[in-house]
Amino acid sequence: MSTAMNFGAKTFKPRPPDKGSFPLDHFGECKVFKEKFMRCLKDNSYDNSLCRLQSKEYLECRMDRWVCVYVGVDVFSFL
Repeated sequence: MSTAMNFGAKTFKPRPPDKGSFPLDHFGECKVFKEKFMRCLKDNSYDNSLCRLQSKEYLECRMDRWVCVYVGVDVFSFL
């Protein structure tokens, strides 16, 4: 009976993630690309400018498998 009388209770209203959020790759579909990118970062003292090719490949994998929304790689200005 007490659950029916919750007039003041707030309702949860789901909303989509903010643009730029990075959904998790739950099934590990791009794990190989992620590991190559992370290894490149580690080998280059975490200077991401030296790992642009690996970063591009990783993001393309995610977009090809719909792990994240497809956005042309030209938006990220890899070249």
